[in-house]
Amino acid sequence: MIRERIAPHFPEFLSCQSTAELKNLSSYRTLAPEIHKVLYSLYCGDFSRDVAPARDRYRFVAWNLERGIEFQGQLDALRTHPFLANADVYLLTEADIGMARSENRAVAQELAQALDLHYSFAPCYLNLSKGAGIERKAEGENELGLHGNAVLSRYPIRSVRPVHLRNGMDKMHGREKRLGCQAALAAEIEFPNYRATAVAVHLDANSSQAHRSNQMRDILRDLPGDLPVILGGDWNTSTYNSSRAFYSILGFWLRVFMGAENVISNHYLHPETRFERGLFRMLEAQGFEYRRSNRMGEPTIRYDVDDAKTRQNLGEWVPGWCFAFMRWALRKHGGTCPLKLDWFATRSVRVENPVIVSDLRSTEGRPLSDHAAIGVDIVVE
Repeated sequence: MIRERIAPHFPEFLSCQSTAELKNLSSYRTLAPEIHKVLYSLYCGDFSRDVAPARDRYRFVAWNLERGIEFQGQLDALRTHPFLANADVYLLTEADIGMARSENRAVAQELAQALDLHYSFAPCYLNLSKGAGIERKAEGENELGLHGNAVLSRYPIRSVRPVHLRNGMDKMHGREKRLGCQAALAAEIEFPNYRATAVAVHLDANSSQAHRSNQMRDILRDLPGDLPVILGGDWNTSTYNSSRAFYSILGFWLRVFMGAENVISNHYLHPETRFERGLFRMLEAQGFEYRRSNRMGEPTIRYDVDDAKTRQNLGEWVPGWCFAFMRWALRKHGGTCPLKLDWFATRSVRVENPVIVSDLRSTEGRPLSDHAAIGVDIVVE
């Protein structure tokens, strides 16, 4: 359907500068039911070879794969890393299917197949181009252009359902044009002695703090109330209103005046204290715990102002002169800024051993993702 019916119209869609303009195209209106079917389909499979045994605790890992660009290194890490290889459930965000930047792999499916796991994948976007920034230089062309979130498990996955979220900005505005919206993926994991709902969550980066909180609220509303819940992923708790570049620049200057040391220590690494407080208070009001489920105050991502990929990707969104001021503000930190974007929240479970697995690299020394993997153990009682 994508190759034969939808993709031939991508050049026409790419000429649009907004979703409203796109919807005025007769070709889009004709294809809208098929585009909806593509974006609202679920991809599920079972590559397990043996029945996994019952345990007294189960390990959950959440990892933003950054598209799966470093697929082989990520697979090696999931096979051999002392912590990651012993996980039972993986909540994976930013996984491609048929994107040139990730060698046109079906990232979640191929990981599940190589690791003998059950899997489910929910598409979020149908990309009209190769991506943003440096991704546009990827060799070849997209075969499909799908991108989304996944749950992988050593145990059977039941009752899979996506939760489609409202966009924080118009995905047709800007250079990276996409059809669709973020989708959390909720799935019941059937352990031999336990049942729980696992949720892979990726909140919008280009959004306000209130919008991210509202996205989380929409996810919680869709969850069953009778099962323990382990919810994890990249929540993009940057502390910024990033719905527009102008708001981000104003927010940056506010933080400069607040002092870099103060902002890094008390806000970037503790977004729950002020700027993202609404999201975390809402979680607690809904019966979720996050303090014991995470390594509080420790970063899960570091932005390097002088990193070529960071500059190129961010440079499409903010003016070039901003980088000089960022470097100045971070001069005591070598131009590198730590943030805490990746989290777990749990309900009706006992958690132990929250871990951040940082600085994962390929054999050639490349980072396997711009995000650290995070993990936590769920104790069966």
